[in-house]
Amino acid sequence: MIERSEQEHPVRRIQEDHHHLCDISVKAESNKHAAEYNPPQWKEVTASLAAGAVAGATAKTAIAPLDRTKILFQTSDMQFSARRALRVIQQVYHNEGVLALWRGNSATMTRIIPYAAIQYASHEQYKTLLNPSKAPSLEPLPRFLAGSLAGVTASTLTYPLDFIRARMAVTNRKSHKTMGGIIIKTLRTHGFASFYRGYLPTVLGVIPYGGISFFIFETLKKKHRELTGHSHPKPLQNMAFGAVAGLVGQSASYPLDVVRRRMQTAGITKYSYDTIVNTAKDIYHEGGIVRGLYKGLSMNWVKGPIAVGISFTTYDLAHRFIQQRVLHEDV
Repeated sequence: MIERSEQEHPVRRIQEDHHHLCDISVKAESNKHAAEYNPPQWKEVTASLAAGAVAGATAKTAIAPLDRTKILFQTSDMQFSARRALRVIQQVYHNEGVLALWRGNSATMTRIIPYAAIQYASHEQYKTLLNPSKAPSLEPLPRFLAGSLAGVTASTLTYPLDFIRARMAVTNRKSHKTMGGIIIKTLRTHGFASFYRGYLPTVLGVIPYGGISFFIFETLKKKHRELTGHSHPKPLQNMAFGAVAGLVGQSASYPLDVVRRRMQTAGITKYSYDTIVNTAKDIYHEGGIVRGLYKGLSMNWVKGPIAVGISFTTYDLAHRFIQQRVLHEDV
């Protein structure tokens, strides 16, 4: 009797095994769904677009007065120096008022919001396309290509807005009152094709600029993760990484930026240009390498790192905020 009572009942054993197996199956299925869950692709793209728009608008508004001053030097024969730059800012302020320092910023916002949105969103997509093995980080060459392709994509889709913004920066309110007025006058005088004048030097410049900037920023973030074990740098660290990226990237592509500005403003300044080579030759004969093709670079060394640092930092913060608060992701 004792031996029979100690033996496990066969029906009870089957029931317990059945419940145990069911429990394992349910847990495995639940874990599988949790691991496979990803927000829809359009939500990720929308998050990147929104964060990029905020980043671009914040950065460009912060350095708008310096940006306008730089364009005034690039599109004239004035020799650049820090003292002359301050004098130009003072003259604009006294002659046209403080808001004139932000003249062209409305066109800048019209351009930079879609530009930065497209650039950051396409960069995220190119990083995915160039990483078929789903490695934690891209290899150096794909990392460079992702930044270059993002810059080319954004520049191509928003170039006419950059053209209009450059023209607004070198005119005054008496001759060209509004952005709409500049658009109508340019269409009547030069036709629609003129809105892409200077496009080629822009693309040739954005390939090294976008590639180097994103490459350096992503590389510094990768090194930070490896050294500290933290998935995200602090905002001030992001600012520093972005500043270095902007400094190197803009220095590498600056001569093409000068050529682009001269071609964009031809016809409303005393200059008239037809090709990249002829424009570069004229600028070189006028001021040489340092005072011609690199005119205003020292101002870019001030405003460039600030703008790029603010842009990268704002994008990271805004993107993570949207992911956590809107998409409810753990990042």
